[in-house]
Amino acid sequence: MSSYYITTPIYYVNAEPHLGHAYTTIAADVATRHARQRGMDAFFLTGTDEHGAKIARAAAEAGVEPRDWVAPIADRFRGLTRSVGAQYDFFIRTTDPQHEAFVQRFVTRLRETGDLYEGTYAGFYCTACEAFYRESDLKNGLCPEHGIEVPWVEESNTFFRLSAYADRLLAHYDANPDFVMPRARYNEARSFITGGLEDTSLSRRSTDWGVPLPWAPEQVIYVWIDALLNYASALTYAREGEDLTARLWPAAWQLLGKDILRFHAVLWPAMLMAAGLEPPRRLFIHGMILGHDGNRMSKTRGNTLDPFPVIERYGADALRYYLLREVGFGQDGPVGYGTLQARYESDLANDLGNLVSRTVAMVTRYRDGVIPAVASAPRIAAVMESAASGYAERMDDLDFTGAIERAWELVRELNRFVEERAPWKLARSAEAAEVAALDETLATLVDGVRVLGVILSALLPERARLILAATGESPDAPAYSLAAPGLGTPGARVDGSAGPLFPRVETLAA
Repeated sequence: MSSYYITTPIYYVNAEPHLGHAYTTIAADVATRHARQRGMDAFFLTGTDEHGAKIARAAAEAGVEPRDWVAPIADRFRGLTRSVGAQYDFFIRTTDPQHEAFVQRFVTRLRETGDLYEGTYAGFYCTACEAFYRESDLKNGLCPEHGIEVPWVEESNTFFRLSAYADRLLAHYDANPDFVMPRARYNEARSFITGGLEDTSLSRRSTDWGVPLPWAPEQVIYVWIDALLNYASALTYAREGEDLTARLWPAAWQLLGKDILRFHAVLWPAMLMAAGLEPPRRLFIHGMILGHDGNRMSKTRGNTLDPFPVIERYGADALRYYLLREVGFGQDGPVGYGTLQARYESDLANDLGNLVSRTVAMVTRYRDGVIPAVASAPRIAAVMESAASGYAERMDDLDFTGAIERAWELVRELNRFVEERAPWKLARSAEAAEVAALDETLATLVDGVRVLGVILSALLPERARLILAATGESPDAPAYSLAAPGLGTPGARVDGSAGPLFPRVETLAA
């Protein structure tokens, strides 16, 4: 059984959970569920990043200890994960004592290999980014990410010899052209290396909220070193008494936003190389979810989309579908309540929901709910096979939008088939040819809907259960091999007791 370890970035607890966090979490969950359907040993990690000067400052302003400040926010991130219908295998917090101990062991290992040294750092430090910048990195003298002034800081720290790994990093990139996806991000990451690497300060004296440096506890380990190591540390204690590293590492996919590309695509693999570990197989840098006007979401612009009222009104499955259908993974794209409503009505309620409802109703009316035991029409059976294989191929590259389009090819073909065959007309005749044609039509529709239930189980986990139950199948997550014509349960009956899959709703106001 092949391993499929996928991670989200751990979310920094300096702000409340929002749509961007939901987007990444949904993507990782869909990929994990699909991999598990295909028999892979899948493991999904998410969690929270809780150290650093920015967190210490926020806690001080709130008049509480940092540990007390981060705990309720971590719980809210757990709540977001549940709200979007995601099922992680482990939720890591960088304040976990097992993680902190792992980080200390890791940096000690780097010291023993000679990859650390003591020195003085001088540079521009942005507390909001928790990152140092060269003057050439600044935009008009301001932080390139936050547009704020960054102070000049000088500290005596421990350094990691990142510059010594430039050649090995370039060799890895050249040998693995799909290491960073999409390709434009690969080129960007590689250019960071060819542009010259500077050694990285591994410790901080300016804050005490972090993992103490083992040989100099008056310093703490740089929050980014601490955070990146979560992907490896989690495997050592996610299951009590068991180390999953040999089973699951290297990670199949690590999902992240473009704002943290440099850390993940340069510093992270270099750290792993220094410790004698393999880099992850692939990093996928998704795009930014923009407001409906194409600008960054901002409450002052009034262009935000809040995931929680969307879930309350439309359901988690609708949000999952909308985000992965509307914005190509790896691209920036706008979202808004208007296009959400349009997708919900057109794609989910009309195309898919009505297809399931009509199919169940016609089998109930014309065959007393018993699914005819005949083969599907060959033309539609071929579309079922094509949709299932095409969906899986697209999912192999995390092309969620392309995968959904392949599934909807089957949705549209089944709706056309209903209109072409007009079963309501065939049902008026007692002629043998028409009776046989009606049986084939109904059997084909049920078979196609069942295949859709299998294909869409990862994307629409709750509604797919209803689809499968409606076609007389077990609602439990099915193996993907069942996404093929003719594999329904013989003698099954349809079940329309669940009502409409996607009830009509009124749009939310922005």
